[in-house]
Amino acid sequence: MTSENISQTNLLYQDNSLDTSISKCPNCGGEAVYSAKHQKMRCKYCKSLFEIENYEKVKENDIVDLINKGSVWKDTNVYQCKSCGAKAIFSKQEVAHTCAFCGTSNVIKTEELPGIKPQGIVPFKVDKHQASIIARKWAKKQIFAPNSFQKSAKTENIKGVYNPAFTFDSVTVSSYNGTLGKNYTTTHYVKGRAVTTTHTKYFKINGTHNANFDDLIVQASSNIPNNTLTKISPFPTNDAPKYKAEYLHGYEASTYSKDGNTCWQESQAKMKQQIEAQILKRYDYDIKASLNVATKFTKNTYKFILVPVYVGHYNFKQKLYNFYINGENGKMTGKSPISKIKVLLTCLAVILIIVGIFFLANLLAE
Repeated sequence: MTSENISQTNLLYQDNSLDTSISKCPNCGGEAVYSAKHQKMRCKYCKSLFEIENYEKVKENDIVDLINKGSVWKDTNVYQCKSCGAKAIFSKQEVAHTCAFCGTSNVIKTEELPGIKPQGIVPFKVDKHQASIIARKWAKKQIFAPNSFQKSAKTENIKGVYNPAFTFDSVTVSSYNGTLGKNYTTTHYVKGRAVTTTHTKYFKINGTHNANFDDLIVQASSNIPNNTLTKISPFPTNDAPKYKAEYLHGYEASTYSKDGNTCWQESQAKMKQQIEAQILKRYDYDIKASLNVATKFTKNTYKFILVPVYVGHYNFKQKLYNFYINGENGKMTGKSPISKIKVLLTCLAVILIIVGIFFLANLLAE
């Protein structure tokens, strides 16, 4: 990443020193990694556990800081998958062997700097073994999946990945005006038969609406689809501790593909959508003819945080199906194979039920 690219990230983070020496076990000197099960550092060799000295919570930053240059995340390396293009960040003591997103081993180290450092991190609480159990239970509940998949779905390449995300707070005041319509019906008779006609009565609306937003999350990586992160949310970003390198040992992190300003614009768009929905809830209507909303955003703050996600695959009949698990609370989403026979039988059953109801209604009418 060039100095020009770094300046385009537009994020302020002043702490330029990250001590990675604590990754060594104080008892035997062996390598220590973060243990999600114990919420502590754990030695790979003597199994000793020791605390991560981190008593600070991540702080909100004024949105004006997004115009400042961010410091570079120097204690990590970037690896790129040549198959799918995904980029991953590891602490310098670790090496990428396979890609978390497509499962291939076509991963190489790049000379690219990993970019800006996170301000906070939501540590993993679900360990890899628990993630595997969650994935197997999820597979059994997929009613349209083949029976063989439900019974013996194999989880492969489950990896813990920290996904970069921005959170935004804002106090908003909106003024609005528009036109809504409410449907009503009238009945008249034609040749002795009742005919019902639907009409719409339009009315004007206007007013003001206040809304406060707290930690609206916008993901900054393209490795995981936006709707996927939404499905496994929430993440407790309000209580996230300040970033420390120890949490990354034993895991990897995705690089960001959207800078702070882009994510801020995206969050504003999300806020505007929610504000419009809240305004419309005030009224009894059927048709939105027009709605104009002007919103002022004040007391705007942000955080740049890593959130924990397990990425894995099911291998079924030589085909991979991705799944994602929230590494903090175990919430999961994913894809599974579909049994065409089960889908066909379900459709036939629905058709038979509808036909049965139709004939029953006709019999009762007679």
